[in-house]
Amino acid sequence: MDRTKILIIEDEENFTKLIKLNLEKTGKYEVKTENKGALGFIVAREFKPALILLDVMMPGVDGGDVCNQLENEKDTKDIPIVFLTAVVNEEEIKENNGIIGGHPFIAKPVDIEKLIDVIEKNSC
Repeated sequence: MDRTKILIIEDEENFTKLIKLNLEKTGKYEVKTENKGALGFIVAREFKPALILLDVMMPGVDGGDVCNQLENEKDTKDIPIVFLTAVVNEEEIKENNGIIGGHPFIAKPVDIEKLIDVIEKNSC
C-alpha cells in the first residue's frame, strides 16, 4: 500500500516531531518535516507531497509567503495546503466551516483525529 506523502512546514520542532510520529503510526502516511519556512518551497518541490500542513506564523518567512510561493510555481501550485495556527481559535474556524482565505485551517493545539480527517478530505 502506498502511503500518502505529507509535508509539515512548521518552526516548532517538538510539534512537528509529535505530528509526524502520530501520522506515521497510522501506517497511512509518509511524513517529511521542515522547520524553516524559507526552505519549505524547496522541500515541497523535491518531496512532492499530496498535502502540506503549513504554520501561519514563523520567523523570517511566514506561512502566507510560503503559500504564495507554492501557489505561483507550476510544480507546487496544485498541492493542497492546510494551515495550522494558534492565532485563530476553534470557534472562528467553525464559524467559517474550517476554511479561511480559501484554505482549510486547523487550530493549535491539534487534535490528531481531526487532523487526519482534514488530511483525508483535502489531499490529492
